[in-house]
Amino acid sequence: MSSWTRGSLAALAASALLFAGPAGCGRKAGHGQGDEKPAEPVGKLLDHTDEEGRRYREVDRKIAPEVRVEVRPGSGGDWNVRLAVRRFRFSPAGTPARATAGRGLAQLLVDGRLVVRLRAPEYRLAGRLVPHGTHHVTVRLHADDGTVWAVAGDPVQSTADITAAPQDQGVSSPAVSSKRSGAAGRRASPARRGKA
Repeated sequence: MSSWTRGSLAALAASALLFAGPAGCGRKAGHGQGDEKPAEPVGKLLDHTDEEGRRYREVDRKIAPEVRVEVRPGSGGDWNVRLAVRRFRFSPAGTPARATAGRGLAQLLVDGRLVVRLRAPEYRLAGRLVPHGTHHVTVRLHADDGTVWAVAGDPVQSTADITAAPQDQGVSSPAVSSKRSGAAGRRASPARRGKA
């Protein structure tokens, strides 16, 4: 045989092994790999999207995560943001991008603009992001794949209205929130200043 023919036959044989290889490496019950089930999709993807184009992921109210946000004046004109979550755990950085029930991160928005993605229930909001006047501080829960947790077509979120006084008037004070609190459907009571 010529070298061209031997090389062609070797390449043909290698190609045949590549195509046959995966077929022979399937999951088998005796090898420990076949016992794992792929993660089932959580919820139902809706056509609704948020401001960034992220789709809503609808889940039943009984298992849906909930969030409440409280914003209080901090030192130096900053604001202390605290989240209270239910049926939800914050995922650490580097978590695979897939939706897992009750897990993910929160997005903090001021007047509809994304400020930060949170992986913990507390955050110090810089005063420069909240100039003089009344502002809406919203926290929205997302799955790790970036979709927005939703119930009955509404995002799972909570909004607190805060009022920042001019710097020369001293400490800013939170205002009463009257925004809907996402999946929980609660409204803030007047006794809860800066909470939702």
